[in-house]
Amino acid sequence: MARVWKPDPTASFARRLGKSAEELGHSDGRDACPDIWQLDNGDVAVIGRDLTSVYGSQLPEGVGIAPGERLVVIPGSMLSAAKPDIPEAP
Repeated sequence: MARVWKPDPTASFARRLGKSAEELGHSDGRDACPDIWQLDNGDVAVIGRDLTSVYGSQLPEGVGIAPGERLVVIPGSMLSAAKPDIPEAP
């Protein structure tokens, strides 16, 4: 089955969605912390902990992780804080 969506590696970071990890208390101010960004093409980049190997065998029916994909986890409060910045679907 051919993939319908392909990420555009030339897209740039446009704006943070929500608050920074430091603002939410999920960072000690150093270099490694979760984040959510909208790219200039509308796609979203998520920086989180790679738990592909942990959750890969526990996925719900019909859910899969393709080669080249990773399952990342971010704090729930980060997504909640981003809600006002996420546009409604067309």
